[in-house]
Amino acid sequence: MRHRFHALLALVLGLLAAAVLADAARAASAWPTRPVKLILTLGAGSGSDIGARLFADRLSRKWGQPVIVENRPGGDALVAINAFVTAHDDHVLLFAPSSSFTAHPFLHDKLPYKPSDLVPIVRVSNTFIVIAVPKELKIDTLADLVKRARAEPGKLNWAGVTGALDFLFAGWLKDSGLQMTKVPYRNPVDAAKDLGENRVQAYEAALAIVQPQLDSGKIKLLAVTNTQRTPAQPNVPTVQEAGFPALTIDGLVGLFGPPGMPLDLRKRITADFAAVADATIKDRLALTGQILNIGGPEEFATSIEDQRAKVAKFAEALGIKPMQ
Repeated sequence: MRHRFHALLALVLGLLAAAVLADAARAASAWPTRPVKLILTLGAGSGSDIGARLFADRLSRKWGQPVIVENRPGGDALVAINAFVTAHDDHVLLFAPSSSFTAHPFLHDKLPYKPSDLVPIVRVSNTFIVIAVPKELKIDTLADLVKRARAEPGKLNWAGVTGALDFLFAGWLKDSGLQMTKVPYRNPVDAAKDLGENRVQAYEAALAIVQPQLDSGKIKLLAVTNTQRTPAQPNVPTVQEAGFPALTIDGLVGLFGPPGMPLDLRKRITADFAAVADATIKDRLALTGQILNIGGPEEFATSIEDQRAKVAKFAEALGIKPMQ
């Protein structure tokens, strides 16, 4: 009798589990059922903003629902992340570079979110990160910069804007025994302008940020931190090629959903991004210093964790512990 009871219980539980999975699958296949909002950590005109709007236009047609882009810049990306997390809505998603938040635990003693609140859906693109110097400094390579910094300890300045790239550059300087003075900036565009005027002598930033100074001939690119060269500046070596692999980091830009978003749904959204990623999007992203690089949720999550580990390593080298 007891054996029959356990067999019946197992059957009922199995049927319930199958029903739950079937409901989840139906919900995933039906999504979206209403307008989708993409919240951005950066302002209008940024590389991320341009990419988000290009995809929003095509996805709205594919999904049969409006896809709205909402810019929430400021507060070291916390304004946008807080708006996303408090929405508790699988139709409100976060579109952001991972460098916006991987350094947060070392910068803020209280955060309005947990890392698990940002569930990776799809990696959309890689932003090209460059190390640049003023043209009048007459430095041609990253090795030249190191040589000059060693010869003139404390005389060169570098521009810093709060985030993962700051930890990377500052940690590399310390590991290399180089003495350069950090000049903090709230606005990355202001840092790029001062670089062009030789008020600061080095800056690690997205290529799009320094493009105006590059176009005007005021700065020189020494290297890109990415694992591959940028098609926009094919003669500029990677940091690996320049002999400084510790500086390697890819600017990951992608889409995040709320906790509990099913993996099947995230994979379907990835497939939808891949389906609408045409040559026009690829070319427009290239103009903003990005390369189209669609990757699924698991691949995106792994890349983010690798970036977090690298930030933590350099934070440790700087003697900075997580505040959380």
